[in-house]
Amino acid sequence: MPATFELPLLETDRQWPQRGLGELPESALASGGRLEVVLANCERDVEQAQRLRYRVFARELGACIGSAQGVDRDAFDPYCRHLVARDRDSGEVVGTYRVLLPEQAAEAGRLYTDGEFVLDRIDALRPWMVELGRSCVHPDYRGGATIMLLWSGLGALLARTSARHLIGCVSVPVRDGGRFAASLYRQLARSCLSGEHERVRPRSRLPVELLGEDLDVAPPPLMKGYLRAGARLLGEPHVDLEFGCADFPMMLELEALQSRYGRRFAGRPSGGVAQ
Repeated sequence: MPATFELPLLETDRQWPQRGLGELPESALASGGRLEVVLANCERDVEQAQRLRYRVFARELGACIGSAQGVDRDAFDPYCRHLVARDRDSGEVVGTYRVLLPEQAAEAGRLYTDGEFVLDRIDALRPWMVELGRSCVHPDYRGGATIMLLWSGLGALLARTSARHLIGCVSVPVRDGGRFAASLYRQLARSCLSGEHERVRPRSRLPVELLGEDLDVAPPPLMKGYLRAGARLLGEPHVDLEFGCADFPMMLELEALQSRYGRRFAGRPSGGVAQ
């Protein structure tokens, strides 16, 4: 669970604010097959994304989310932009990303990641740093096309900003006591660990030195996609007891991601992805 901070209250109305993004197109940010990626612009769209998050994180992965309404909602949501992948046939939200832009992070006073890590060594990057989080995809849409389409939409969205760096966490379950996560950290640290000048420190670290048996592990698909685009691991994982996972802090240069995925993440709508 992140460290406790008080966030300033933010008034919202029925139209979800899109500050800091400039003029947005009326059409989808990306589309392929029967799916389209758009920016949520009303409470109904955001709530659909929050219900998908609850389904995946609480019901599927066992996170302890205190909500009787089946909604994953926290104090950061009003500050964030919510990217959603929607099935045009059913109207259902089947994938989502939460995006915290630098201007809104300044209003909130911090990033979500600040609650899990000490970020003092990368403070100077905050004006150009976008935080990604709460990424999830409906179980019926996990063939790979949905997340790629979300990345295309994210690229189109961030092309309208001054963003240079993407920061966020990839979560790994610790139901095995953390052995998988510890083995994964040791594996990644050999080749993907950032330099000391941008290393972050977990507020509740996973005791990797006490989980000494190296397992044959592979990064989860989301992490694998980031690593292929040149992401760096910023330090040891934080243990999030509420979500029952170890959070791996990662940073990725937007330019490197665009170069890796080309048209699929180049700030243009993509017509080549099908579900």
